[in-house]
Amino acid sequence: MSDFIEIFEVGPRDGLQSESKIIDTKSKITLVDLLSDCGLQKIEVSSFVSPKWVPQLADANIVFKKIIRKKNVKYTALTPNLRGLNDAVLVCADEVAIFAAASETFSKKNINCSIQESITRFHPLMRKAKHLGISVRGYISCITDCPYEGEISPSRVLNVAKQFKEMGCYQISLGDTIGNSTPTSLNKLYRILFSELPETFFAGHFHDTKDRALDNVELSLENGIKTFDSSIAGLGGCPYAPGSSGNVSTEKIFKFIEAKGYQTKLSLDKIKKASDYAKSLVKQ
Repeated sequence: MSDFIEIFEVGPRDGLQSESKIIDTKSKITLVDLLSDCGLQKIEVSSFVSPKWVPQLADANIVFKKIIRKKNVKYTALTPNLRGLNDAVLVCADEVAIFAAASETFSKKNINCSIQESITRFHPLMRKAKHLGISVRGYISCITDCPYEGEISPSRVLNVAKQFKEMGCYQISLGDTIGNSTPTSLNKLYRILFSELPETFFAGHFHDTKDRALDNVELSLENGIKTFDSSIAGLGGCPYAPGSSGNVSTEKIFKFIEAKGYQTKLSLDKIKKASDYAKSLVKQ
């Protein structure tokens, strides 16, 4: 077996955004530069959201301007609206991401609007991104379970995914927001999703809150998913989902995937170096 599996590094954005301790800008730049040396093809550097909501990422424009870019690495940003896209364009982000939830309650608590309202807001962003030739990735939160509503129907995930695809997203990252997904619940979801959309259109974004991330990665690999999000040193979670801490770590998912016989093109030594540095930033 020699299939290539892409590991999409989200630590600098998703990993740091919920840290209560503000990380200085220079340290964030150093972290991204260390990750750039690891062999990763995509790194989510930051997010162009209001500093009022995510103060940790208020320095996104400076970080983007100061990182040392590697030729074969794409540096990405989360953008909640057209203004966020415009800010990302100014600092030459290689691609951007939009986000929605499969849970109405989570959507209202996270971004203060319904699922459909959140998707409608993205239309101007998508039109401009298409005009500029910027690729857009989509995130869907609460793919099997919600901290407020409990179990989520696969049809609700499919509804969001189809709209994101129709809008022009090149890929959708499926977020196990509270770490409650299991191979059984994912199998149920994948049967519905893959009946209408190709498995290669999706990425897995699993939290290790209940130590099930690798089980879910294995099940996803068996179902044809080729991209997985991870966060260096397992940083982060979601500030709007109680108990969601614990993104699966880059080093853990890397070792697991390669042990299964897949290729990632990553350097374990350099991942360890970046991981040690990331841990030093959030050490209390």
